[in-house]
Amino acid sequence: MPSSPENTVAFIGLGVMGYPMARNLLSGLGPEKTLLICDVSTEALDRFLEEAQGQAVVQVISNGFEATKVADTVITMLPGSDAVKSVYLDPITGILAGAVAAAETGLPSPKLIIECGTIETDTIQAVAKATQEVSASTLENTLTFVDAPVSGGPMGAQAGTLAFMVGCPPAVSDRTFPVVKSYLKYMGREKDIFLCGDVGAGTAFKVINNYLSAITSLAASEALNIGTKAGLNVKLLTDVINASGGQCWVTSKSNPVPGIQENVPSNRNYEGGFRIELCAKVLGMGSKLAKSVGARTVLDKPTLEAFREAMDDDRYRGKDARVVYKWLNESESQDVK
Repeated sequence: MPSSPENTVAFIGLGVMGYPMARNLLSGLGPEKTLLICDVSTEALDRFLEEAQGQAVVQVISNGFEATKVADTVITMLPGSDAVKSVYLDPITGILAGAVAAAETGLPSPKLIIECGTIETDTIQAVAKATQEVSASTLENTLTFVDAPVSGGPMGAQAGTLAFMVGCPPAVSDRTFPVVKSYLKYMGREKDIFLCGDVGAGTAFKVINNYLSAITSLAASEALNIGTKAGLNVKLLTDVINASGGQCWVTSKSNPVPGIQENVPSNRNYEGGFRIELCAKVLGMGSKLAKSVGARTVLDKPTLEAFREAMDDDRYRGKDARVVYKWLNESESQDVK
């Protein structure tokens, strides 16, 4: 195991997003750093080790405990609340337990733990509270938890162009945010790393962004399907929309109509993007957030209904969320609810 915690970074969660993020992080860290990797998939771990040969020191660890035991920086990209609670809070294998164990051999060193997934706000707050309590009672306030969810999808993760929405404790943000940014810049665009407020604010920003993105995915698909059904030149229609008031990320960066743009999921049978199930999940998170703060919503329910109808069909299940265009195009208008 590495002997210098300050020169060791751990990355936990090598999924569709986490794998390319960790690869870009490795490229940016340089040979003086050691990268620890952890995932439930041995295939992902083996592939990462093979691809990383000759780049830098990469080692496999088994859990969050091992991560904070030997690394001063831990980044996680986890799929949901259950995984976050397990990886961070498990008393035997968790990140917090590892930080405590690391301090048993001497004075605790400053440690930074960053969660980059889109996780329920309640879970983020629970981890933040547990971290603060452990840090204050046992670690002399040296452990800091930050939420930093991402936007940009698998394509952005691969290209290293992600945006990050960071929530950081205000009392330490002046010194902590620059450190956070120094790592996140390897996985995204530095100008698109935003300090959104206290812990949890990053998640709220992300949920609201995804709420809007999910609804515009359906709206843009409906508009372009109208053009297709009308026999219009949809490439030209897209150009006109993108030069006009209807322009949005879906029409300009991830067009749902096959053949309109290069290197987008619609050209790969809607594979390799932001799955419709995840899109529906974060839309639901947005609805929950709206309800909790007393904000009236109108478009979330019919959009969720459309997603669920598409997900119930094997032809669209598991595909990129822009597959709703194909669902609309292949549906009879009188059957669409």
